Amino acid sequence: MNLDRINRRGLVLLGCGKMGSAMLEGWLERGLLPQATWVIEPHPSDWLQGIAAKGLTLNGGMPEAPAVVLIAVKPQMMGAALPQIAGLGGGDTLIVTVAAGTTIATYEAAFGAGTHIVRAMPNTPAAVGRGITAITGNAATTPADLDLAEALLSAVGQVVRLEGEHQMDAVTAVSGSGPAYVFHLIEALAAAGEAEGLPAALAMQLARATVTGAGELAHRAPESAEQLRINVTSPGGTTAAALSVLMEPDTGFPALLRRAVKAAADRGRELGK
Repeated sequence: MNLDRINRRGLVLLGCGKMGSAMLEGWLERGLLPQATWVIEPHPSDWLQGIAAKGLTLNGGMPEAPAVVLIAVKPQMMGAALPQIAGLGGGDTLIVTVAAGTTIATYEAAFGAGTHIVRAMPNTPAAVGRGITAITGNAATTPADLDLAEALLSAVGQVVRLEGEHQMDAVTAVSGSGPAYVFHLIEALAAAGEAEGLPAALAMQLARATVTGAGELAHRAPESAEQLRINVTSPGGTTAAALSVLMEPDTGFPALLRRAVKAAADRGRELGK
């Protein structure tokens, strides 16, 4: 990642909670200079204060025309946060936002329609460098803007580009909210193990290791998810017995996840209005 332009003109990070910290840590490891970084964060962590001691500007004055402003505050904080940086719009500064549910139109209203804006949806595995982030830009963004946003967001995992903002609610419902579905799967699998007579701690250890191990196998293996499932399913065996329940068309995983993802996408559309 070429950070020369950013190190020369500066990067402003609005919000440095878990997601902002994960990204900032990745950028610093890749060569972002603390002296080229401005962070606005009302509740700075000890880690962030340690970086500030090395030259990062924390809750101080802004650079005049930074290369990038990255917005990583919660949507409900947006009303209070955006006015602090509204003056940075209109030029060739790239505004990148990772806030859920806030539309590009909202940012164009705050910064001006000519501002270069990229909306991104990362997810929480970004905290361990294994996130996936979807990005889309407004009419003012250039291919170079999208390349820069992708380079920055790849510090915490994979990046995919969307056809347009109309796909963002579906992305939010699948990968943005998706980690919570997987964590709930771990909870439910452990509870089912308990119901079959396992001690709670052992059931949870088995469930966590199984889900994270299967996820890693899916990440590394060249086969499709369908083929990986087939590989572990002996005809007439125990796995097949379980899958006959999980894959039941009306009550199994397919129907349940369709309803869950639709509920999340519908809520995303409501929040975006």
